[in-house]
Amino acid sequence: MAEGTYEPSPWDWVKDQVELIETSGGTAGTTLMDTGWSVIVVTMTGVKTGAVRKVPLMRVEHNGEYAVIGSIGGAPKNPKWVANVRANPNVAIQDGPDKRDYVLRELPEGDEREAWWARSVEAYPPYAEYQEKTERRIPVFIASPVS
Repeated sequence: MAEGTYEPSPWDWVKDQVELIETSGGTAGTTLMDTGWSVIVVTMTGVKTGAVRKVPLMRVEHNGEYAVIGSIGGAPKNPKWVANVRANPNVAIQDGPDKRDYVLRELPEGDEREAWWARSVEAYPPYAEYQEKTERRIPVFIASPVS
């Protein structure tokens, strides 16, 4: 999957949370601050730099696959990592102590997207508010394990 030099996020809270999850072997830092909502760490390759990038995202799991949601709180633009995974959909996901390789595919429209969006809102209700705040269609990617 992502190979190269790791370049931590410029956002301290992202960098610190990824570091806590990784240094603890996935036993600490696995929730969004003090909310109790679970997060995963997605490791990818930066499209512009080729550097390894890591981002904690909300945990939405179903039958061994994960939804990876590009919400950035309902901001008008996609998070930068969306361009990374569109260019190279091969990622690693750490869920607690378990880290595996996955391939992402984007769900632009249709029943499958709606089902995953509903699961995502169930796992993290603020996603519904985020979609209402923005005119863009929030990207939904599905991460399937690499055999």
